[in-house]
Amino acid sequence: MVYKIRVILDAKESIFRDISIKDKQTLWNLHLGIKSAFSLPGDELSSFFFSDNDWNELQAVPLEDMSDDGDGEIMSDIYLNEGFPEIGAKMRFTYGFMDLWEFFCELLEEEPEKPAVIYPITIFRFGKVPLKAPNKSGSSNSKVVKLPTAEMNFDDLDDVDFKEDTDDFDDDEDDFDDGYNDEIEEDI
Repeated sequence: MVYKIRVILDAKESIFRDISIKDKQTLWNLHLGIKSAFSLPGDELSSFFFSDNDWNELQAVPLEDMSDDGDGEIMSDIYLNEGFPEIGAKMRFTYGFMDLWEFFCELLEEEPEKPAVIYPITIFRFGKVPLKAPNKSGSSNSKVVKLPTAEMNFDDLDDVDFKEDTDDFDDDEDDFDDGYNDEIEEDI
């Protein structure tokens, strides 16, 4: 049998791909199919998560074994018919570490295998994939820090109650005549 799995990118816009894959292939094969279908860069860390009907993450299935004892299940251990036991079964997929791509995967239907087709294969594309991983709010991943500029109005600082410093600091104790001067010499 061949599974038709819809993979939806967690983004503000509707972006998804339908992937056909044999039920006897593994989550590792689906991982490669998703990478190809969405043109994901590099070889990043990734994981599948078994999910309930509300997409809550349950047991994780990573690309590589990260357990202390070295006997954890990985993507190449789980066949598709185990990850998606029935039509409507859901899994989540994450790709990347710093730029995290998040996907929702759902088994839509089963169909007979077609001869001479190399699976997994993307059979339908909808929406344009962004160049960078979208975050949940749909805005850019970077935080913008507003720095003060010469045009800013600092007149409102008179209303701010600055905490009075209680340390006794005597400027007269310091002797700054230790060879440094305030003159700047320019090279000609």
